[in-house]
Amino acid sequence: MTMEILVNSLEETKSLALKLADLLEAQDTITLEGDLGAGKTTFTQSLAKGLGIRRTVNSPTFTILKQYEGRLPFNHLDVYRLADSDEDLGWDELFFGDAVSVIEWAHLIEQDLPAERLGIEIHRIDENKRRFLLKPIGKRYERLCEELMK
Repeated sequence: MTMEILVNSLEETKSLALKLADLLEAQDTITLEGDLGAGKTTFTQSLAKGLGIRRTVNSPTFTILKQYEGRLPFNHLDVYRLADSDEDLGWDELFFGDAVSVIEWAHLIEQDLPAERLGIEIHRIDENKRRFLLKPIGKRYERLCEELMK
């Protein structure tokens, strides 16, 4: 099951992320894929804002993980630098704790991801337009996507 959402502006991208944030619960995992400049960080910043995080959220490219406190704890991971790594970084503690986790470049740790999650691909159409492909894995995420599409 794949759902497509087209957004025509930065504001629509932010609105989509805020709407998703309202639906999230502890232990939810979202994977983000997209080329550089597709909007992964912008989407994540708005998602964090929707979770009540007041700190500045930026990409954790060099630290791999940044954690924030809000309505729910929030883990923001950028695993790009882990390509070809087989190091155990304690994923279970992150993914099955009380936080929401967003993982950029998640395909690089596919084998370590929770079995159920929401995959989001962001495709840049032009300067402002984006195509979001939502790929829910598991009943919880299918229901979440149905709510998001309303």
